Amino acid sequence: MADDDVTHDAESQLRRLEDRVDRLIAYSQRLKEENVALRVQQQTLAAQRASLIDKHEMARSRVEAMINRLKSMERGA
Repeated sequence: MADDDVTHDAESQLRRLEDRVDRLIAYSQRLKEENVALRVQQQTLAAQRASLIDKHEMARSRVEAMINRLKSMERGA
């Protein structure tokens, strides 16, 4: 094998390695961006869940209050 062939082969391998590293860097960046988006979505869903729990508790309290008022009206009638 001539020196030019060895140099060319080494340069070719180096270019392939650089391409792989560039793809890995791009993939890593996409994963980081996706991770950030998922964390934001998780926070939004947690806030929505807390809000729904609060609304459910308020509705339950109102229904219980209405039931108690109806019971007291029955007793008074």
